[in-house]
Amino acid sequence: MSTTYAVDFSYKPLVWLAVATFSMGIDGYVLTGLLPHIAADLHVSVAAAGQLMSAFALTAAFAGPVLGTATSRWERRTTIAVALAVFVVGNLVVGVATTYPIAFAGRIVAALGACLLNAAVSGYVIAVTPVRHRGKALSFVLGGLLTATALGVPLGLLIGQSSWRYPMILVAAMGTVALVGILRGLPRRQLPAGRLADQLRPLGQPRLLGALLVTTGILTGSFTCFTYAVLILGPAFPAGWMIVAIMFGYGVASALGNAITGRLADRFLAPRVLTVVLIVLLLNSILGMAGLLLTSAGVVGVLWFFVQGIGNGGAAVPQQVRLAGLAPDSPAIVMALNGSAISLGSALGSGLGGIALAAGSAPDGLLGLAAVVLGATLVLHLVVSRSA
Repeated sequence: MSTTYAVDFSYKPLVWLAVATFSMGIDGYVLTGLLPHIAADLHVSVAAAGQLMSAFALTAAFAGPVLGTATSRWERRTTIAVALAVFVVGNLVVGVATTYPIAFAGRIVAALGACLLNAAVSGYVIAVTPVRHRGKALSFVLGGLLTATALGVPLGLLIGQSSWRYPMILVAAMGTVALVGILRGLPRRQLPAGRLADQLRPLGQPRLLGALLVTTGILTGSFTCFTYAVLILGPAFPAGWMIVAIMFGYGVASALGNAITGRLADRFLAPRVLTVVLIVLLLNSILGMAGLLLTSAGVVGVLWFFVQGIGNGGAAVPQQVRLAGLAPDSPAIVMALNGSAISLGSALGSGLGGIALAAGSAPDGLLGLAAVVLGATLVLHLVVSRSA
């Protein structure tokens, strides 16, 4: 199998990994538009229902490195299958939960599976793919996650109108399909069984830690606005179907950005590609805020949101390629840490935006806050890149 990958590149073994990331992506976004329904059904406040999202993100952030380290010597297909099975069980628990504590526990179980799955999938792709094809391979697999961005919210809002539990069951069903496909069609892969101390040594590199903080910064800037996109765009698009359509467009834009940078990362240095993406995100936040202040959130708002989708989707692949290059002997642990950085950034961005709104900021002002975060992230990225 290794010889096949060394000579040529095929998407076929990676299809089921893309299906797995698709189910994981729907899970990450589907609850966003259903919080009022969850709160009413479980007899808690909307804020408490929102903590189901925070519990998932924080659990994934802190458990990812631990699980990635503990399983780094496991055979990769087994690791992926176990992680996906845990993820499916967690979503089933949430889907049938009769009380808030049970749903909360289910989200934690799902997060444990998701954080290990994210690291194991990325590590597998990096391990079996020649360096010259890593960008498009990661782009293909992560495309499942980003396609879910397009479908997750609209699908969740549509199916969830009858019951918020149905999307959870759908996620579990899709995860099960992916699990069967992985067990039947994914080749086994045993990574080199080096000493754990050798695998952990790259984590002492300031450059690697700085690069991981870049991931956190990108996601913080993204979720500062994405979490509250309905508040930003809602005044100009009051009908529910309009927001669903815009969310779908955002997901398509994210997938487009992912596809573009996946190929650019194979042709150019990944840090340079990421520099361009960060500059685009920063300028988009600044110009978007200026445009929204001068006019209503119509065409300007949609344009800002879609460009943000392209940038957010486009950041993932070059960042992972860069991290893989910084620690080639520790893919499982580094990808687990990157997953933690993603989860932490998502939680920080949602929290930062919520604090700003509670302090009296207008929804449009969140773009300025995101610009500050992205500006600092760009500076950090340039420092990390120049320290090579």
